[in-house]
Amino acid sequence: MFKKDNWDEILQALTANVFRTVLTAFGVFWGIFILVILLAAGNGLENGVKKGFDGIATNTMFMWSQTTSKAYKGLPKTRRYDFRNSDVAALKQAFPDLLYVSPRNQLGEFSGSNNVVRGTKTAAFSIYGDYPELIKQQPMDIIKGRFINYQDISERRKVVVVGEGVIKELYQKTEEALGTYLKINGINFMVVGVYHSKQQGGNAEQEQKNIFIPFTTFQQAFNYGDKVGWMALTAKDNASITDLKPHILEKIKALHYIHPEDDRAVGKFDLYEQFSKIQSLFTILKIIAYFVGTLVLISGVIGISNIMLIVVKERTKEIGIRRALGATPAAIRGQILSESIFLTIISGMLGIAVATGVLAVLNMVLDSMPADNNTMFANPSVDLGVVFIALLILVGSGLLAGFIPAQIAINVKPVDALRTE
Repeated sequence: MFKKDNWDEILQALTANVFRTVLTAFGVFWGIFILVILLAAGNGLENGVKKGFDGIATNTMFMWSQTTSKAYKGLPKTRRYDFRNSDVAALKQAFPDLLYVSPRNQLGEFSGSNNVVRGTKTAAFSIYGDYPELIKQQPMDIIKGRFINYQDISERRKVVVVGEGVIKELYQKTEEALGTYLKINGINFMVVGVYHSKQQGGNAEQEQKNIFIPFTTFQQAFNYGDKVGWMALTAKDNASITDLKPHILEKIKALHYIHPEDDRAVGKFDLYEQFSKIQSLFTILKIIAYFVGTLVLISGVIGISNIMLIVVKERTKEIGIRRALGATPAAIRGQILSESIFLTIISGMLGIAVATGVLAVLNMVLDSMPADNNTMFANPSVDLGVVFIALLILVGSGLLAGFIPAQIAINVKPVDALRTE
């Protein structure tokens, strides 16, 4: 099979009609090209979406209080209630699988009335009261100073961490923000840190305009008492927040005398559940890519099989002479299969090479874009495992394309073949 004469014969057979050979090989080329591009595009979309979750503790749920919809233990069904500091301690004690239970409060919003003053400048920003672990649950980089710490919490310090958007609106370009003071609802706070939000999407610009202060300071300065607006709960790596969620809701309902079947009383958003749905979607997209690419490849294989049937028909007399001179059926079969596999692999490898070149150019374009762009497409690529699978598909396709023509070739009787004109 690997003798020089055999390869000379393969090349001679495939170059006898170059145009026909090229058209035939194009089917396999296009099938592999489409398969690689589809898989890379799926990976690029997946990387871009997951980039939006970069820095976020995805095993997290958010929970807030709403109005009850069912009467319970003598209490009306339209009752409004609030979470309290004691709820945080109760959840931490009842659920050891919770890594973080972060109570949060919010004041104002970027589109509301002005609530922050610095000198002669005023603006409207969202003010959050938080604990230090928030930085492990929300994607942000501290580019100057520091984030809130537990010393701030225990001493109820009037300090703030501001976003880059706040700096742009209230400070000059060359002005240093650290150590300066902002007045929030008439109360002075010192800036101890500046953050850059890594969140992407439609709210990316808004996320740069938040102000964070210690949770205890927020409650004291703005007369919130022990009220908690909402909570961010993150489970440990060996637990699922989605599995813990019904038990957490059951506990909260018991603490606030809410009907066990009142599903509207506690608002919730399960980030892990949404993230799992996204992962399932990309798995489906990958299956579709394999399915479509394989169908296109099969069409190319059918084309090669057809052309090999024509080649065998054209070489019937030659095959008869070889059989008369003592060529075995295995030798004839091997020659036909070799031609089919060779054509398939060459066209398929060319498809992989061209697809790789296209992806390289696309990655260069994406890398040249600004780092803070909000594109949901990043690093489209395929791993070596996919290339190896493609090679196996090519070899199998070549064998499949040449099998039927090879069987026809060895079934031709030498006497009948010699009579063919």
